[in-house]
Amino acid sequence: MATVKLATLVIRTVAKPISSQLKSQAKQHPAFRNLCVSLAQRMHTAEVSLRTNILGEPARAHVRPLSETRAIENGANALAEGFLFSVAAALIVGESFRASRAQSKRRDDVDDRLDELATSVSSLRDTVEQLKQTLEELEGEWERNDELQRIVERVVEIGLRGGWVE
Repeated sequence: MATVKLATLVIRTVAKPISSQLKSQAKQHPAFRNLCVSLAQRMHTAEVSLRTNILGEPARAHVRPLSETRAIENGANALAEGFLFSVAAALIVGESFRASRAQSKRRDDVDDRLDELATSVSSLRDTVEQLKQTLEELEGEWERNDELQRIVERVVEIGLRGGWVE
């Protein structure tokens, strides 16, 4: 558990410099720069539209685009923040998956233990039933022995009275 948390912390720490590198590459590389400008202009247009609709600002027929420098900066920031967000989201999903898997394993272990206990209870029930049958058989034999003992005592008593001793 501690190693997972430590690994998460390391990944987050490593993601920050990568994000900064993405930001600097976005400013230098032409394809990244075009992507950043396009992204920033779309975000700016959406922001102005939302402000107009939600806050009730006066409607504008034409949204003035951002300057290229500002658009590159805003787009690079959006890419960097998006990267950090993606890393954090992936770590959360990974941790959720790991916790779910651990919980599933625990549940399986409990199910196995319950099955073992059910088997033990069944075996003990069988043993108790066998012991009850044996006890009933022994009690029957004890009753027969008691009856035979009474018969023998009666025969001896009758015989002694009848003169067997002489």
